[in-house]
Amino acid sequence: MVRQLTVVTLVMDLSTRCALGAGHGPVFGLATPTNSRGGWSVDLGLMGRAGPRRPGAMLRAMLSYGITADFQLSLSAPVVVSSTPLAPARITGMMPASGDFETIAAWRFHRRATGVGRRFETTAYGGLIVPGPQRPAGMLGGLRKAPGFYAALATGMASRSHYLWGGLGSSRFVEARGDRRPNVFLYSLVWGYRPQAWRKEYPQWDWRFFVEMMGEKTGRLRHAGAVVGGTDGHQIFLGPALLGIYKNYAVEAGVQFPVFRHAGSLYSQERFRVAVNLSYFF
Repeated sequence: MVRQLTVVTLVMDLSTRCALGAGHGPVFGLATPTNSRGGWSVDLGLMGRAGPRRPGAMLRAMLSYGITADFQLSLSAPVVVSSTPLAPARITGMMPASGDFETIAAWRFHRRATGVGRRFETTAYGGLIVPGPQRPAGMLGGLRKAPGFYAALATGMASRSHYLWGGLGSSRFVEARGDRRPNVFLYSLVWGYRPQAWRKEYPQWDWRFFVEMMGEKTGRLRHAGAVVGGTDGHQIFLGPALLGIYKNYAVEAGVQFPVFRHAGSLYSQERFRVAVNLSYFF
């Protein structure tokens, strides 16, 4: 009997960590979940962008730790597999699709339960972007490297069946001897649904379906002290995503297509983007 209670307690603890962890959120858009106090998570993400030339692809690993139930620190590092001259974009709220290293602090400063399994939350993000050794394709690869900063805010509602999150974010970069990467302002809106038939307990998979919208407004880059025309733009992407949780594992994948595209004339036109993320909580 004691052994059975111990197993049940362990499963409930792992389920709670998964429910609060970053793997509970969408794959593209900004959301509010953070790791539980003392909870670690490792994410391995694959992001791809397709243009008229060869596609761009990268792997990115992220380690996150919950200092408290509402304050989390994350560090991510990339491996660029291939690069293509598309407009600068972040792709996901927690991990950028670039060759940069990034550290992010997440503070969930508002949380209010309004029913069984339903809560309203707001989370603020702030981070430091450090250039990595790999350079992107096109004109961005010829700029002098400099660090940048990331700030974002997400708010919304999560329940046993429905999810709704909205978010705003911005990446801004320091100028280095007359060169500066374009600033990127992003906004996202995510709706999720967990049908009754998909609500399973361990040892079965628990699934959720998301529809995610991501908008990105890109500023002009600066090179040798001059602003370069044809490097600003505004794009909006929309598409489905799927998230599955099994014990202390989570897997999610999604695809997005442009519904509004006004990229700078010096960039190639992006046709679609994909993201796959594997999470482990411990």
